Amino acid sequence: MIDLKLLRENPVQIIELLHIKEPSYDARKLYDLDAKVRQLRIEVESLRKKKNDLAQQAKSGVTPEIRTESMQISAVLKEKEVNLESLDKEFKLYYLSCPNIPAQDIPMGGKDSNKVVKTFGEKPTFNFPVKNHLELGTALKWFDFETAAQITAGNFPLYKGDGVKVIYALTMFMLKNNMKFGFEPILPSYLVNEQSLTVASNFPKFKDQVFAVTEDNIYLTPTAEVNLANMYRNKILNADELPIRMTSWTSCFRREAGGYGAHERGLIRMHQFEKVELFTVCTPEQSNQEQERMLACAESILQQLGLHYRVSLLAGQDCSFASAKTYDIEVWLPGQGMYYEVSSISNCTDFQARRGMIRYKKSADSSTELVNTLNGSSLALSRLMVAILEVYQQADGSVIIPEVLKNEGIF
Repeated sequence: MIDLKLLRENPVQIIELLHIKEPSYDARKLYDLDAKVRQLRIEVESLRKKKNDLAQQAKSGVTPEIRTESMQISAVLKEKEVNLESLDKEFKLYYLSCPNIPAQDIPMGGKDSNKVVKTFGEKPTFNFPVKNHLELGTALKWFDFETAAQITAGNFPLYKGDGVKVIYALTMFMLKNNMKFGFEPILPSYLVNEQSLTVASNFPKFKDQVFAVTEDNIYLTPTAEVNLANMYRNKILNADELPIRMTSWTSCFRREAGGYGAHERGLIRMHQFEKVELFTVCTPEQSNQEQERMLACAESILQQLGLHYRVSLLAGQDCSFASAKTYDIEVWLPGQGMYYEVSSISNCTDFQARRGMIRYKKSADSSTELVNTLNGSSLALSRLMVAILEVYQQADGSVIIPEVLKNEGIF
């Protein structure tokens, strides 16, 4: 959630920034609802005080005037309390649907305004017809989507043989790399509750994209970011404990509402995929530097794998709901003939911290302040497998496994 104090003190500026981030969101409505709730709450408190004052007067003797006034106040108070409850519920839901305020140093506009800030390596060239990962992986028996659909449903994976080895080798390689950058490994549950998803900013806006275990009122995690964002929920940290850096490997589960285009077949977009996540809890002063650390950590994986990629600074409308500033890392996939995102490194400032009341103290006698949270993919394993298949394919249909993965001792 955004800081309402900013909206109250600078309504024109903040409403404009929120419009830039998400044009469909009516920030003026949020401002008006906030004002109405506060005014109605003042009126309710004033009536309650009058009622209490009359009750005190009645202790000395109830007069007809006191009784009549008390009944009138009670009737008005009851009506206003009902209105306040209803209005406050509407306000809170709309407040939870408000996106984060975009950082001042990012491009404004939509996806077309994203700015490429770095490229690494060159696009690979081939002296034979290039195949896509679906053709290659199916022939090599790295995965089997038909059997996966028989077991579960469409757009779920089933890895086999060397495909499984690649997944596990990539996972161990990434976790070791992330630990070198100071991220502590965490293995959370794959199931999360509604409050956790609300804190991480998935609920209520993206509730339709999450798989639910309805009988138990819990959900399959859409990303380990949800789990890690809630580890310090309702806690007060000491400044010397920060930054806290975590990395986690989990399967991720998403409905991904909508259809799948020709360029999103196979491993490109699925309901279940493996991902190694980065997550940082820090002070506001540390967050910019921590975002650069996360970016360097994720980039180092692609560099060691010898993959060509580019880094883009996302424009306001292309940043995620909770993010104030995001870098996307996009790897070149020759079989698709285009770049695909394998990582988003996002600074969520105090947006999630405010939802989860994650705070810190600079000293024992200082007041509490909200932390900043950051998250990043490091990396999406299925899309990285696509890159390895398509970049390292050979004329005979075989695929060379990068040496750094062979070093994991699985092949």
